[in-house]
Amino acid sequence: MGCPVVHWQMLSADPEATSEFYGALFGWSFSEADALGYRTVETGAGGGVGGGVGGGIWQVPAGSPEGLQLYIQVPDVDAALAQVRALGGQVIMERRTLPDGDAIGLAVDPWGRSFGLTTPARAA
Repeated sequence: MGCPVVHWQMLSADPEATSEFYGALFGWSFSEADALGYRTVETGAGGGVGGGVGGGIWQVPAGSPEGLQLYIQVPDVDAALAQVRALGGQVIMERRTLPDGDAIGLAVDPWGRSFGLTTPARAA
């Protein structure tokens, strides 16, 4: 089984300005921030091969690093986090279950790049 990139998110200290910039640049639209401060991004991706991957913008506290994270779908978030540790990476957020039932975890590779791991609710 492959482990596809299924989602991305921008980490931003100013999600409103970030949304305005990318909306003007690419014509993307954004949801209002939810209770966790997360905004989904409608890129026109539509899913599937050649259709692109949808994403989101999440506010980070002032002074926290901004950047871009990829989310990779794995069969088991806990097993993947254990493998991250075994390979010299660092887990920065243990497995959590989102309101929709999907499982996620966050890690950093040995070179400092953060990324997310996810297992859909139907497979978790």
